[in-house]
Amino acid sequence: MPQLPIAVSDFDRVTAVLGVLLVLGALVAGLARRSFLSLAALFVLGGFALGEGGAKVLSFNARSGFVGALALTALIVILFRDGLSVEAEMLQRAWHLPFRKLVLAMPVTGALVACVTKLVTDLTWTESFLVGALLSPTDPVLSASVVTNPRVPRIIRHSLNLESGLNDGLALPAVLAFVAALKIGGGHFVWWRFVLQDVSIGLGTGVLVGFVAARLMPLQRALGVEISPHQKSLYALGVAFAAYGAAVAPPHGNGLIGAFVAAITLGILRPDIRAAFESRAEDIVEIVKLGVFVVFGALLTFGGLFQDGVAALGIAVFTLVVARPVGVFAALAGTRTDLATRAFMSWFGPKGVSTMTFALLVLAEPVRAGTRVFNIAALTVLISIIAHGVTDTAGAEWMARRAEGASADAGAG
Repeated sequence: MPQLPIAVSDFDRVTAVLGVLLVLGALVAGLARRSFLSLAALFVLGGFALGEGGAKVLSFNARSGFVGALALTALIVILFRDGLSVEAEMLQRAWHLPFRKLVLAMPVTGALVACVTKLVTDLTWTESFLVGALLSPTDPVLSASVVTNPRVPRIIRHSLNLESGLNDGLALPAVLAFVAALKIGGGHFVWWRFVLQDVSIGLGTGVLVGFVAARLMPLQRALGVEISPHQKSLYALGVAFAAYGAAVAPPHGNGLIGAFVAAITLGILRPDIRAAFESRAEDIVEIVKLGVFVVFGALLTFGGLFQDGVAALGIAVFTLVVARPVGVFAALAGTRTDLATRAFMSWFGPKGVSTMTFALLVLAEPVRAGTRVFNIAALTVLISIIAHGVTDTAGAEWMARRAEGASADAGAG
């Protein structure tokens, strides 16, 4: 009796491809660090080659629910990891630079991008501001040579890292607000109530969950047994999802802000839990991020990326070389930072995983012009990956030499 062919499910195909890419990624990680392409960029390109724009091995329905769920999961774990890395003394002594960039640079960047988008395309003002909201957050994870180089002044590394962690969560209410306003069949929407409720409830819930979690876990022993770093790492990961769930429960706040603020609170109150998570859960964070990169890449096509032609390319270039620098220089005016420091921080604000995940959320919703908005954001991310990948090592070395030279001159004086 002849055997029937065995059907390969979408899940089987995706897991097989992700497994192969993880193996290859581990093998070429050293080479990637020496090249201008990061491992994240290689996974995006791998997804593109195997997805709709290439061999069509991977095929995703953007509105199936899987894409949106993956994007949310990635944001929860990434924001929580970023929040844990915030150092208490630096948050107290060096909060003014990231705060200025959050309240001034990010809105200015988003507004400038929205105006240019409206000028060069036929998108509505609301759709244009959605593009601006997607492209306002930064992701220094893609410029690892900058934020991990101990020779780069600590205040710069801290400022870029804290800005990137906070602006993910703070940009999301705007993204969700514009999505709700553009959703086909959507009802009446009150903007100020949404933003105020989203941010304030998320912030308060995050502080409360982080404080309770810090007090609930004993320092060394529980039930007569010593608590291992593995237990503390799992505990921290549980706090991340608990904070998200508590924040989105009625009266409905921003769960991502809740997760990030809970991480800051927990990391400050319990550095032992922070250290355990950072040493043992990094692989989980990386797998989730790489999954997002693959899915993001698989949804791209050449035709889609250049659907708006030269206008899309112009928006991408304007975002990176005009809107972000103008926003940062305006935010840091009057501070003690010199021109070189401002220029350095204005350039190293790459578009990465946060823009990717926000764009995936937009694509998963029935939004007017959602596909066009996604493709404009995607093209900007791809250009940013290449541009910042080419310049991050050289830029970090330049700033490090400059800081060391200034320190030597001060010592000689």
